[in-house]
Amino acid sequence: MVVGDYLLAGLVAMLTGLDRVALVQIMISRPLVAAPLTGWVLGSPLVGLEVGMLLELLWLGRLPVGAAIPPDDTQVAVGATVMAISVGHMLNLSGMPMVILSVLIAIPLGKFGQVFDRLARHANDRLAVSGQNALLAGDTNGLERYHLFGLVSFALASLATAVVIVLVGSFVLYSVTPLLIGTLREAGLSLQYSLILVGAASLLGTINVNRSLSLFCAAFTGTMLVLWMR
Repeated sequence: MVVGDYLLAGLVAMLTGLDRVALVQIMISRPLVAAPLTGWVLGSPLVGLEVGMLLELLWLGRLPVGAAIPPDDTQVAVGATVMAISVGHMLNLSGMPMVILSVLIAIPLGKFGQVFDRLARHANDRLAVSGQNALLAGDTNGLERYHLFGLVSFALASLATAVVIVLVGSFVLYSVTPLLIGTLREAGLSLQYSLILVGAASLLGTINVNRSLSLFCAAFTGTMLVLWMR
Protein backbone atom coordinates (compact mmCIF):
# COMPACT_ATOMS: atom_id res chain seq x y z
CA MET A 1 0.00 0.00 0.00
CA VAL A 2 1.15 3.54 -0.81
CA VAL A 3 0.53 6.78 1.06
CA GLY A 4 -2.45 7.56 -1.14
CA ASP A 5 -4.17 4.34 -0.05
CA TYR A 6 -3.83 5.28 3.61
CA LEU A 7 -5.21 8.76 2.87
CA LEU A 8 -8.23 7.21 1.15
CA ALA A 9 -8.75 4.88 4.11
CA GLY A 10 -8.55 7.89 6.44
CA LEU A 11 -11.20 9.67 4.38
CA VAL A 12 -13.47 6.63 4.62
CA ALA A 13 -12.85 6.52 8.38
CA MET A 14 -13.99 10.12 8.78
CA LEU A 15 -17.05 9.82 6.51
CA THR A 16 -18.28 6.60 8.09
CA GLY A 17 -17.48 7.94 11.56
CA LEU A 18 -19.65 11.01 10.95
CA ASP A 19 -22.49 8.73 9.90
CA ARG A 20 -22.55 7.04 13.34
CA VAL A 21 -24.12 9.95 15.24
CA ALA A 22 -23.26 13.33 13.74
CA LEU A 23 -24.39 13.47 10.11
CA VAL A 24 -27.01 11.95 7.81
CA GLN A 25 -27.00 8.45 9.42
CA ILE A 26 -27.59 6.43 6.26
CA MET A 27 -25.98 3.36 7.91
CA ILE A 28 -22.67 3.42 6.02
CA SER A 29 -21.14 3.32 9.50
CA ARG A 30 -22.23 -0.29 9.99
CA PRO A 31 -19.30 -2.76 9.74
CA LEU A 32 -21.06 -4.63 6.95
CA VAL A 33 -20.88 -1.46 4.85
CA ALA A 34 -17.82 0.38 6.22
CA ALA A 35 -15.45 -2.58 5.82
CA PRO A 36 -16.33 -3.40 2.17
CA LEU A 37 -16.21 0.32 1.37
CA THR A 38 -12.70 0.49 2.82
CA GLY A 39 -11.69 -2.64 0.95
CA TRP A 40 -13.10 -1.20 -2.27
CA VAL A 41 -11.06 2.01 -2.11
CA LEU A 42 -7.98 -0.11 -1.35
CA GLY A 43 -8.66 -2.47 -4.25
CA SER A 44 -9.71 -5.52 -2.17
CA PRO A 45 -13.49 -5.33 -1.59
CA LEU A 46 -13.73 -9.07 -0.80
CA VAL A 47 -11.42 -8.65 2.19
CA GLY A 48 -13.64 -5.85 3.46
CA LEU A 49 -16.74 -7.95 3.01
CA GLU A 50 -15.21 -10.80 5.01
CA VAL A 51 -14.27 -8.39 7.81
CA GLY A 52 -17.73 -6.82 7.82
CA MET A 53 -19.51 -10.18 7.95
CA LEU A 54 -17.50 -11.25 11.01
CA LEU A 55 -18.01 -7.96 12.86
CA GLU A 56 -21.61 -7.03 12.07
CA LEU A 57 -23.29 -9.53 14.37
CA LEU A 58 -21.05 -8.63 17.30
CA TRP A 59 -22.21 -5.00 17.33
CA LEU A 60 -25.67 -5.20 15.84
CA GLY A 61 -27.29 -4.78 19.25
CA ARG A 62 -24.94 -2.06 20.55
CA LEU A 63 -25.79 1.30 19.03
CA PRO A 64 -24.37 4.75 19.94
CA VAL A 65 -27.76 6.04 21.10
CA GLY A 66 -28.11 8.95 23.51
CA ALA A 67 -25.35 9.04 26.11
CA ALA A 68 -24.27 5.45 25.41
CA ILE A 69 -20.79 5.25 23.87
CA PRO A 70 -19.94 1.66 22.86
CA PRO A 71 -16.54 0.74 21.40
CA ASP A 72 -16.23 2.13 17.89
CA ASP A 73 -17.34 -0.75 15.67
CA THR A 74 -17.05 1.42 12.56
CA GLN A 75 -13.36 2.10 13.00
CA VAL A 76 -12.73 -1.49 14.08
CA ALA A 77 -14.13 -2.51 10.69
CA VAL A 78 -12.11 0.10 8.81
CA GLY A 79 -8.93 -0.62 10.77
CA ALA A 80 -9.20 -4.41 10.50
CA THR A 81 -9.67 -4.13 6.73
CA VAL A 82 -6.62 -1.89 6.35
CA MET A 83 -4.57 -4.23 8.55
CA ALA A 84 -5.59 -7.37 6.67
CA ILE A 85 -4.69 -5.79 3.33
CA SER A 86 -1.51 -3.92 4.27
CA VAL A 87 0.09 -6.51 6.56
CA GLY A 88 -1.04 -9.25 4.18
CA HIS A 89 0.91 -7.53 1.41
CA MET A 90 3.97 -7.19 3.65
CA LEU A 91 3.96 -10.88 4.56
CA ASN A 92 2.65 -12.07 1.19
CA LEU A 93 -0.33 -13.69 2.90
CA SER A 94 -4.03 -13.51 2.16
CA GLY A 95 -7.29 -15.29 2.81
CA MET A 96 -9.57 -15.76 5.79
CA PRO A 97 -6.81 -16.53 8.35
CA MET A 98 -5.41 -13.01 7.88
CA VAL A 99 -8.90 -11.56 8.12
CA ILE A 100 -9.66 -13.42 11.35
CA LEU A 101 -6.38 -12.36 12.96
CA SER A 102 -6.97 -8.74 11.94
CA VAL A 103 -10.49 -8.77 13.38
CA LEU A 104 -9.43 -10.36 16.67
CA ILE A 105 -6.64 -7.81 17.13
CA ALA A 106 -8.77 -4.81 16.11
CA ILE A 107 -11.75 -5.58 18.37
CA PRO A 108 -10.14 -4.67 21.74
CA LEU A 109 -8.56 -1.58 20.16
CA GLY A 110 -12.09 -0.31 19.49
CA LYS A 111 -12.08 0.87 23.12
CA PHE A 112 -9.95 3.81 21.98
CA GLY A 113 -13.02 4.96 20.09
CA GLN A 114 -14.81 5.54 23.39
CA VAL A 115 -11.96 7.77 24.58
CA PHE A 116 -11.83 9.90 21.44
CA ASP A 117 -15.64 10.04 21.22
CA ARG A 118 -15.84 11.43 24.76
CA LEU A 119 -13.19 14.03 23.93
CA ALA A 120 -15.20 15.07 20.85
CA ARG A 121 -18.39 15.40 22.90
CA HIS A 122 -16.64 17.49 25.56
CA ALA A 123 -15.26 19.75 22.82
CA ASN A 124 -18.74 20.09 21.34
CA ASP A 125 -20.15 21.03 24.75
CA ARG A 126 -17.85 24.04 24.71
CA LEU A 127 -18.83 24.79 21.12
CA ALA A 128 -22.50 24.72 22.13
CA VAL A 129 -21.86 27.45 24.68
CA SER A 130 -20.01 29.51 22.08
CA GLY A 131 -22.85 28.96 19.62
CA GLN A 132 -25.41 30.09 22.17
CA ASN A 133 -23.44 33.26 22.81
CA ALA A 134 -23.22 33.89 19.07
CA LEU A 135 -26.98 33.44 18.75
CA LEU A 136 -27.66 35.87 21.60
CA ALA A 137 -25.40 38.36 19.87
CA GLY A 138 -27.28 37.93 16.59
CA ASP A 139 -24.26 36.39 14.84
CA THR A 140 -25.91 33.71 12.73
CA ASN A 141 -22.77 33.16 10.68
CA GLY A 142 -20.86 32.43 13.86
CA LEU A 143 -23.56 30.02 14.97
CA GLU A 144 -23.30 28.14 11.69
CA ARG A 145 -19.51 28.07 11.98
CA TYR A 146 -19.62 26.55 15.48
CA HIS A 147 -22.13 23.99 14.27
CA LEU A 148 -19.75 22.88 11.49
CA PHE A 149 -16.87 22.75 13.97
CA GLY A 150 -18.91 20.17 15.87
CA LEU A 151 -18.81 17.90 12.82
CA VAL A 152 -15.05 18.37 12.62
CA SER A 153 -14.70 17.16 16.21
CA PHE A 154 -16.42 13.87 15.43
CA ALA A 155 -14.51 13.47 12.15
CA LEU A 156 -11.17 13.93 13.91
CA ALA A 157 -12.20 11.52 16.68
CA SER A 158 -13.02 8.87 14.08
CA LEU A 159 -9.75 9.46 12.25
CA ALA A 160 -7.75 9.27 15.49
CA THR A 161 -9.42 5.98 16.41
CA ALA A 162 -8.70 4.48 13.00
CA VAL A 163 -5.05 5.62 13.13
CA VAL A 164 -4.51 4.06 16.57
CA ILE A 165 -6.14 0.79 15.50
CA VAL A 166 -4.09 0.58 12.31
CA LEU A 167 -0.76 1.57 13.88
CA VAL A 168 -0.98 -0.55 17.03
CA GLY A 169 -2.87 -3.38 15.34
CA SER A 170 -0.47 -3.62 12.40
CA PHE A 171 2.51 -3.90 14.74
CA VAL A 172 0.82 -6.68 16.73
CA LEU A 173 -0.47 -8.41 13.60
CA TYR A 174 2.93 -8.35 11.92
CA SER A 175 4.49 -9.84 15.07
CA VAL A 176 2.04 -12.67 15.75
CA THR A 177 1.01 -13.70 12.24
CA PRO A 178 4.07 -15.94 11.57
CA LEU A 179 3.36 -17.71 14.88
CA LEU A 180 -0.40 -18.22 14.49
CA ILE A 181 -1.13 -18.41 10.78
CA GLY A 182 -0.52 -22.17 10.62
CA THR A 183 -2.92 -22.88 13.49
CA LEU A 184 -5.60 -20.71 11.92
CA ARG A 185 -5.27 -22.52 8.63
CA GLU A 186 -5.73 -25.85 10.39
CA ALA A 187 -8.81 -24.57 12.22
CA GLY A 188 -10.32 -23.49 8.90
CA LEU A 189 -14.09 -23.17 8.75
CA SER A 190 -14.57 -24.30 12.34
CA LEU A 191 -13.13 -21.03 13.65
CA GLN A 192 -15.11 -18.97 11.16
CA TYR A 193 -18.38 -20.58 12.23
CA SER A 194 -17.38 -20.15 15.88
CA LEU A 195 -17.04 -16.39 15.42
CA ILE A 196 -20.42 -16.25 13.70
CA LEU A 197 -22.02 -18.19 16.54
CA VAL A 198 -20.46 -15.90 19.13
CA GLY A 199 -21.90 -12.95 17.22
CA ALA A 200 -25.33 -14.58 17.09
CA ALA A 201 -25.22 -15.28 20.82
CA SER A 202 -24.19 -11.68 21.51
CA LEU A 203 -27.08 -10.38 19.42
CA LEU A 204 -29.64 -12.66 21.06
CA GLY A 205 -28.47 -11.48 24.47
CA THR A 206 -29.47 -7.90 23.64
CA ILE A 207 -33.00 -8.53 22.39
CA ASN A 208 -36.15 -9.32 24.31
CA VAL A 209 -36.85 -12.81 23.04
CA ASN A 210 -38.25 -15.28 25.57
CA ARG A 211 -36.89 -18.24 23.71
CA SER A 212 -33.50 -16.80 22.76
CA LEU A 213 -31.69 -19.78 24.29
CA SER A 214 -33.76 -22.16 22.18
CA LEU A 215 -33.04 -20.11 19.07
CA PHE A 216 -29.32 -20.14 19.79
CA CYS A 217 -29.29 -23.90 20.39
CA ALA A 218 -31.21 -24.49 17.17
CA ALA A 219 -28.77 -22.32 15.22
CA PHE A 220 -25.79 -24.06 16.81
CA THR A 221 -27.23 -27.49 16.02
CA GLY A 222 -27.98 -26.45 12.46
CA THR A 223 -24.42 -25.23 11.96
CA MET A 224 -23.00 -28.47 13.32
CA LEU A 225 -25.22 -30.43 10.92
CA VAL A 226 -23.94 -28.37 8.00
CA LEU A 227 -20.36 -29.07 9.05
CA TRP A 228 -21.12 -32.79 9.47
CA MET A 229 -22.75 -33.01 6.01
CA ARG A 230 -19.65 -31.49 4.41
